[in-house]
Amino acid sequence: MDVQQFYWDIPPITRFYCTACFLTTLAVRLELITPFQIYFNPVLIFKGLQVWRLFTNFLFFDNFGFHFFFRMLFTYHYCRSLEEGSFRGHTSDLLFLILYGGLLMTLLSILLYFNLTIHFLGDALTMMIFYVWSRRNRFGQMRFLGLFVVMAPYFPFVLLAFGFILNVSISQDIFGIITGHLYYFLVDVFPKHPRGFKLLETPNILKRLFDEEETDQYIPNGDGDEQELQRRENLLD
Repeated sequence: MDVQQFYWDIPPITRFYCTACFLTTLAVRLELITPFQIYFNPVLIFKGLQVWRLFTNFLFFDNFGFHFFFRMLFTYHYCRSLEEGSFRGHTSDLLFLILYGGLLMTLLSILLYFNLTIHFLGDALTMMIFYVWSRRNRFGQMRFLGLFVVMAPYFPFVLLAFGFILNVSISQDIFGIITGHLYYFLVDVFPKHPRGFKLLETPNILKRLFDEEETDQYIPNGDGDEQELQRRENLLD
């Protein structure tokens, strides 16, 4: 398979987001823009009307290097796994997940801006995607550093603890887990409760965008909607 065919075989949401992240990083590398022009800053957004910062802060992980390529591979792997797994045929639902997560993370960042400054939320969005994947593959087994086997739903917390031990910032991972768990609860758990009902549903305008029928939002059973992906080892292996 040639590179062009491989690229166009990537499902649309994963392809668009990964491409946008790569092009943004390339623009920074070529000094067409600087990180100072795209980072999240509520003062510049609302007083300076630099509204593009609401979006661009999700598109920059780091300059080209280990952290950038690791996050890109991580995002590509789990976003594609979701899009081809539990979101297969429901592309609008995945887009809604990303829009919902981005909005909630932005609101949290604004509320906590003067106490917990986060300039870029791409890592948080990636953790949210991974968290939802882990919940929808609850019987999946993942290997951490080639040493320990961990059930998928617990793996985000393993990464969180590992980051804490290494004394690196875990605020973005916490944001991702919070937003991911809230989505999981509102979409996958609460509607199945005997007295539950839908609190979070994909707007029909997004369904029409992807030419999908305006039917009820798909609720996975969580028992292995992506069985072909359950046994894949973590990228840290």
